[in-house]
Amino acid sequence: MEGNAAASLAGKCDGCGATDVPLMKISLGRDFFGRVYDRLSPNADLSPKWYCDRCSVEKNLQRDFRDIKGEFEKLTKGEASALGHADQIGRAKLRLKEIAAMLAADALKPALLKPEEVAALARALETRHA
Repeated sequence: MEGNAAASLAGKCDGCGATDVPLMKISLGRDFFGRVYDRLSPNADLSPKWYCDRCSVEKNLQRDFRDIKGEFEKLTKGEASALGHADQIGRAKLRLKEIAAMLAADALKPALLKPEEVAALARALETRHA
């Protein structure tokens, strides 16, 4: 797992609601486009969330999906976007396919991501940059 994670055994998973399982909180890392984020900064994380192993994997996928979607929205508005580079578009398309495949293969029981939203963004990105 990239970045730092804090661990706890108390409480419940904020993704699926599981209790009595090890919980993690991803604290520092990089987003899909390599930008640094810090979820431990007081102004960035006033209500920390904790995830079980399965949901922490899904949370990372959700973060990548959200990053790609945000950059795609900038691109469609004509704003500067990390997706303005062909290599980043290729990476984003591949990552969306990976996320969709994991959801379709039941590797995850989605609690945080909606497979239909992943598929819709993948189609939109393919259509715009075929």
